[in-house]
Amino acid sequence: MIGDITSAQAWWNNDGVWVRPRKYNQTEMEYQMRNWYYFNWLCGDHINEQHIHNIDAVNWFKGGYPVKAQGMGGRQVRKGKDHGEIFDHHFVEFTYADGSILNSQCRHIPGTMSRVDELLIGTKGRIAAGDANIIDSKGKVLYQFDKSTENNPYQTEHDELFAAIAKGEYKFNDAENGARSTMTSILGRMATYSGQIVDWDKAINCGLDLHPKVYDWNALPPLVPNADGFYPVAVPGVTKYV
Repeated sequence: MIGDITSAQAWWNNDGVWVRPRKYNQTEMEYQMRNWYYFNWLCGDHINEQHIHNIDAVNWFKGGYPVKAQGMGGRQVRKGKDHGEIFDHHFVEFTYADGSILNSQCRHIPGTMSRVDELLIGTKGRIAAGDANIIDSKGKVLYQFDKSTENNPYQTEHDELFAAIAKGEYKFNDAENGARSTMTSILGRMATYSGQIVDWDKAINCGLDLHPKVYDWNALPPLVPNADGFYPVAVPGVTKYV
């Protein structure tokens, strides 16, 4: 109804999440596990933990995945010792194989505009996911979903998944899509952390490995604080991946 998708917008902007302060006698591994949101080997930054859902939705609409990304990000309010290594804002320009662009933004800064949504622009019109409607290029509403009739979507998806499993059906086998959308978010993080254009093929083959060498409460995680208690943070223009 909207023709070919030529561009998209995606948002996950809100105030942010909790911080769990370091406790007396905690090992570094336990501290990071309890405060997992702020460490990439556990969370992947909020572009991966939250905004991935919007990115995944756009990938679904496009029926494919970006071939490259470039963007910007940083730490405007997350500057403390308890904020680990992640950024508090990312803006990424994802480019798909057909040349269409997804402009993706996520932000965790209190007091700023809050929005979690997707917008798809096509040659004939647009889809506003949050408004649940389709509008043509002249502004005429072609379709409007009545959200008052909708079941709880989280309950419905589980009902349908469990029913399919009980019947021996495999129509919800989305592991590959999940992995590729996860890689899309990682591609975006690599772009904002480095400030460079990052190609999908080079990124997926770059050998980046964030996991601990040993999984034990007393083992050292892959990232540790310096003598002042601060963690290393990516610096655009300095940090490199490929």
